Amino acid sequence: MRIRRLAAEERLTTSFPLQAYAFEASPMAAARTDEFRAYLPYNAGNTTLVVEEDDVTTAAVSAIPMRQNLRGAVLPMAGVAGVATHPLARRRGHVRTLMHQLLDGMRDEGHQLTALHPFRASFYERFGYVGLPRRRTAVFAPADLAPLLRAELPDELVWERIGVGYPRWRAYTDRCLRERHGFAVFPDFRAVGLRDRDDRWLASVVRDGETVGAVTYRIDDHAGTLIADDLLFDDPYARASLLQFFARHVDQVARVSVQLPPDELPELWLTDLDVHVEARVSRPDPTAPMARLLSLDALADQPVGAGRALVELVGDRWLAGRHLLDGATGKLAVLPAETAAEGSVPAARLTAAGLSALAYGVLDPAEVAVRGLGEVPVDAAVELRRLFPRELPYLFADF
Repeated sequence: MRIRRLAAEERLTTSFPLQAYAFEASPMAAARTDEFRAYLPYNAGNTTLVVEEDDVTTAAVSAIPMRQNLRGAVLPMAGVAGVATHPLARRRGHVRTLMHQLLDGMRDEGHQLTALHPFRASFYERFGYVGLPRRRTAVFAPADLAPLLRAELPDELVWERIGVGYPRWRAYTDRCLRERHGFAVFPDFRAVGLRDRDDRWLASVVRDGETVGAVTYRIDDHAGTLIADDLLFDDPYARASLLQFFARHVDQVARVSVQLPPDELPELWLTDLDVHVEARVSRPDPTAPMARLLSLDALADQPVGAGRALVELVGDRWLAGRHLLDGATGKLAVLPAETAAEGSVPAARLTAAGLSALAYGVLDPAEVAVRGLGEVPVDAAVELRRLFPRELPYLFADF
């Protein structure tokens, strides 16, 4: 058995077919190879590792060099994808070996965070990942949006193919990255696939020359469904402008399906709106995303509350040791444990998943203890709650 990093063109005959078997209809049609060839430029900057036995690829894993917002700081993030094992080589530890080597390398390259979409959440929890909320899907009839057609809104709506409007879309998602906790975007080499496929419309809301809302979408057929991707907006005016645009399709489509951030409440948009909202999670698909810290450097200088706690990090390859987390200045300082006198600061034992859950804002310290992701006494929970108040992350990027 050997592990090696693939050159880009090797993926056609190694990792791509293995991933196709794991995640697509099978056996793979011959024409699928040509489609894989078209994907190569959009994977050019990925790191792909494979296990080979007797010149046969038996497992593969890739990392996409991305960026993610963690409580206001935009940090390098490794998006793990394409984790697949040959059916005759499963349950032999290949994925564990690849994941260790992949994340070792990504961490050495400066990636402080990592995220993925798991085939089974409990498997990746053992690697220190913790669950993030899944985006919602809202389905409703455009006729129910009719009251918005009478609303006088302050914005201009621009409508164009995504191939033309891509620079506007990319600039706006980059701004969302800087402003929204948990938001992640692809690197340029991957993101331009949306432009090149040109299989979406783009509706953008513009105010005083600045984009304040946008959505990409397609229509499956006349009297069918307007299928919208993530609805992005700065404020209720921008959201209303996008919904008003959907309302204009009342005589064209029977329904609108739109992806929403996990904190959005479409049942409150309008009176008498008949809407179905769903966030379904199952195995093996659809699953909710997961993420974790790869380095404590991700926490340094984060804006936090005035808490102070000692944490002992246990059971992890990348996060270990005893550290003082001090938010006295309003920004988090990660200090050696010896900085605090013994017994003077509340202490907790945390797994990597436990600390990641607090950093991403998805679990309260008491929930960390209940879930078995750490030992958090009551006094330590008070301090950790001050340091890491609950905040709902929105991953956005789907990979």
